[in-house]
Amino acid sequence: MKKYFLYLVVLFSCMNTPLSASAERISISVKGMVCSFCARGIKKTFGRKDGVLDVAVDLDRKVVTITTKDGTTLADSEIRESIIDAGYEVLEIKRG
Repeated sequence: MKKYFLYLVVLFSCMNTPLSASAERISISVKGMVCSFCARGIKKTFGRKDGVLDVAVDLDRKVVTITTKDGTTLADSEIRESIIDAGYEVLEIKRG
């Protein structure tokens, strides 16, 4: 009987524990970014999106790094569409 009770206690405690969700870091190689005006435009574009915590632009490396809020993500298609609409080309998207 004690084993059964212990089993139920463990089972219910696991069911009430929320799954931990972490932020995601997305790096996008972008062709065509050459100036601080480009960087501001990209930061503004992604900064308005729900779930985006931070946007950093490295003009020397031509990389945009997006950090999402815990438990959220951006689809590659949404990233590509936003970059293309801003007038640039996506070369690569890396996650992690």
